[in-house]
Amino acid sequence: MTTHRDGREVPSSGTSLIVDRDCSLLGRAPGLPDDVFEHDGLVTKRVIRAAALAHLRPQPGQWLWDIGVGAGSVAIEWCRGAEGARAIGVERRSDRASRAIANAERLAPEGSFDLVVGDAADVVARLPRPDAVFVGGGGTIAVLETAMEALHPGGRIVVHGVTLEAELLAAEAHRRWGGQLLRMQVETAEPLGRLTGWKPARTVIQWHQTV
Repeated sequence: MTTHRDGREVPSSGTSLIVDRDCSLLGRAPGLPDDVFEHDGLVTKRVIRAAALAHLRPQPGQWLWDIGVGAGSVAIEWCRGAEGARAIGVERRSDRASRAIANAERLAPEGSFDLVVGDAADVVARLPRPDAVFVGGGGTIAVLETAMEALHPGGRIVVHGVTLEAELLAAEAHRRWGGQLLRMQVETAEPLGRLTGWKPARTVIQWHQTV
């Protein structure tokens, strides 16, 4: 355990027990440790998440759509990133939706995060107009078309994926709307027998654009 400056004791390893809705413990900078989020393995990893938020650029009072919200890590960090920033997540699986809500209740400022359970193609047209959109799952060209039309001027959109299907989607988005298309590969040093070697994570495709 470690003791915060206000006297709170918190787990030093950063577990799901941490409550930090006012950002006084973990700060507002993007890239929170992965283990502060409860998840089933589907969570945008720390380094990749920070890269997404660098392009999303949270601003005071602005709205984010998080499509395929998973554990809610990107939406939660958006809400923490600027005063009054709000996010609405879309998740088709109720178990992941419940987990994202639980994470937000510990880590997002009160009232900053909402969630809709359903398929993105069925619900995005009913959401409030966004200033930024993150697509981490459930993306289709139809969903991206709706997002691009809904974004306020100066809005930002980021698409991530690790599958061939997501790569094709990102490539098509780049062809239609420009922006930047890239691949990110992160390797972590881990024990390899008595020595140390690099363990690669899955390569992440990223497309981002400002409208």
